[in-house]
Amino acid sequence: MYTDADAPLIDALWSTVAAHGWRGVTPGRLAAASGLPAREIVERFPNRLDLLRLHAEAVEQAVAAGTVPNQGGTPRDRLFDVLMRGVDALQPHRAGMLRVMREMRGDPVLALAYAPVLRWSMARMLDAAELDSAGAAGAARATGLIGVWLATLRAWEGDEGQDLGPTMAALDRALDRAEQLARSLGIRPGDLALPADDALPPEAPPAAPPPPMP
Repeated sequence: MYTDADAPLIDALWSTVAAHGWRGVTPGRLAAASGLPAREIVERFPNRLDLLRLHAEAVEQAVAAGTVPNQGGTPRDRLFDVLMRGVDALQPHRAGMLRVMREMRGDPVLALAYAPVLRWSMARMLDAAELDSAGAAGAARATGLIGVWLATLRAWEGDEGQDLGPTMAALDRALDRAEQLARSLGIRPGDLALPADDALPPEAPPAAPPPPMP
């Protein structure tokens, strides 16, 4: 579980990735950048992917800290707010994040290994937006939300502005597409909060034609 004491290690992780790439992350470099003993880092994080999970926990905590219980608003608005706070939490380590994103596109093994962390992170985003992430329905929502998140990050990758306007616009479009493809997310169009196992209402039968004119 991430705590504030882990902040130097997270900073060291992303500064190392920015300078040397994901494959260049070594205990020695992390120790030099963080001031922590290399042995302690290895004992706690024997796999480098564990560091990505730690960062995901840091992002989740940052998002949760800005969440107001019973915040109201539509499910879509809550998701927009939560995901943008997630992007904001990535900003301090932008250089390292962008480099590992580029490397993942050329390294299917790394991308596949990271997938469970990403799915966990999306489930926590749903929780912060007060949407159910439990069970098969929640898993379907989290999987669908991955597409929204990745589309948002693609825009963020080229967004150099302080206000993140292009990123917000991309997130808005991605949520629009998610609503249009609501069946693939297991939810009713226009209502991102509906449980996935709630059947869609049957379509109304076509209206009877008017009687012929006499």
